[in-house]
Amino acid sequence: MESTLNAPAQKQSHPPGLYVLFFTEMWERFSYYGMRAILLLFLLDKISGGMGLNESEGAAIYGLYTASVYLLSLPGGWIADNILGQRKSIWYGGLIIMLGHIILAFPAGTAIFYLGLCVVALGTGLLKPNISSIVGELYPEGGARRDAAFSIFYMGINLGSFLGITIVGYLGQKVGWHYGFGAAAVGMGLGMVTFRTLGQKYLGQYGNEPKKTGNSDEAAATGGNKSLIGFLVGLAVILMVLQFSGVIDMTTAQGLAKAMGTIISLVAVSYFIYILLAGGLTPVEKKRVAVLFTFFLAAALFWAGFEQQGSSLQIFADRHTDLNLFGWQMPSSWFQNFNPAFILTFSPVMAGLWIFLANRNISFPAPAKLATGLLLLGLGYLIMVVASKIAVTGQLTSPVFLTFTYLFHTLGELCLSPVGLSAFTKLSPKRYVSQLMGIWFVGASLGNLIAGLFAGGFDEENVQQMPAMFQNVAYFSLGFGILMLLFAKPLKKWMGGIQ
Repeated sequence: MESTLNAPAQKQSHPPGLYVLFFTEMWERFSYYGMRAILLLFLLDKISGGMGLNESEGAAIYGLYTASVYLLSLPGGWIADNILGQRKSIWYGGLIIMLGHIILAFPAGTAIFYLGLCVVALGTGLLKPNISSIVGELYPEGGARRDAAFSIFYMGINLGSFLGITIVGYLGQKVGWHYGFGAAAVGMGLGMVTFRTLGQKYLGQYGNEPKKTGNSDEAAATGGNKSLIGFLVGLAVILMVLQFSGVIDMTTAQGLAKAMGTIISLVAVSYFIYILLAGGLTPVEKKRVAVLFTFFLAAALFWAGFEQQGSSLQIFADRHTDLNLFGWQMPSSWFQNFNPAFILTFSPVMAGLWIFLANRNISFPAPAKLATGLLLLGLGYLIMVVASKIAVTGQLTSPVFLTFTYLFHTLGELCLSPVGLSAFTKLSPKRYVSQLMGIWFVGASLGNLIAGLFAGGFDEENVQQMPAMFQNVAYFSLGFGILMLLFAKPLKKWMGGIQ
């Protein structure tokens, strides 16, 4: 790390390939966050051509979709590692996403709409973990420069989010829902043009070949496909037992969402056990994977609170916040733009902060950064406790409450997400990097699902429960953040010198 930080200025610049991935991810996030901004509103709408579902069913479907997008990152990473390679996975994933949004753009009935959601989720699972993995490969030296690169990459994510929420949100709420879905397809198409035309020139050989084909010894160490098949069969048997015993119920949207929470938890825990016991890891690698499991838990809890911006916080903005902007009713989905706007403002500051601390040998390890993210999330929800106490009186609340909630959540996200992405690329054994990157997104999957189920309690008859619901989120976030902060030094030791 010292040689990197003391290198000549020209070697400190980032490779052009980073910006190819930046713009590809920007357009993919345009399509995802733009569509997500209006999804729950469309599911609940009973007047303007929406599906007219009640809050519990609509929120469950929302949670199932957003959770599936991230859960499918796990098989997406496996496909890249073992079959397609990362570059082809990104290309085919993007095309599938675009097809899904095209399906959603046509008002062809409930079954076709759900098909479109499934297609988008499949494509995102194939693209999402692999584009992040290539970013990590561009910086084999690791260190603070890689963290800074992920912060820049994160700016691309949030620039796409800002544009998507603004354009898709406006078209969906003010023109027509399916115009918004169609705009998301256009965004993904632009991302594919960027990746196809510039990737060959600036990405070189990064991600062209599956990791498994490069070293037969490494392939053998994974236990082969038989171990993986055995893992999947065992998971299926557990799910069948739970279903027939009545522990889970997959016959309704809400029951399926709860069952999926069980599925995601089993997948994550079982996969970590599988990697540790049958992955052929050295003792040092096992300790690092154990650290990644802790990071996974922190991420799942963080996203459970953070991702409510598209569910419970969206409902709060739509029903309990003053939307009047100089006599014009602002689309409620635009409140979600506070997050990417703050990201674009503070990402360079945070990226510079990590470099500043590293140059002065000030230790602020990854576990402490993730703990700080959870603490900031909890503080944001304390603000929502105050706002919800006003809302239960029947008054529309000031936009200031949501603004500051999003500010604290965004600062927390900048402490947790780019740092977590970077940590998973650095700490993962090389032959498992895409798969473990998929596990990182499985944490987001679990968080998204919890966020959707949480929003199911926000119907008009449960308004009085809002302060207590937000308070519970605040306490869980603050408690786990403090706990992780206390264990930051032991976790740093287990990282084996990787910063």
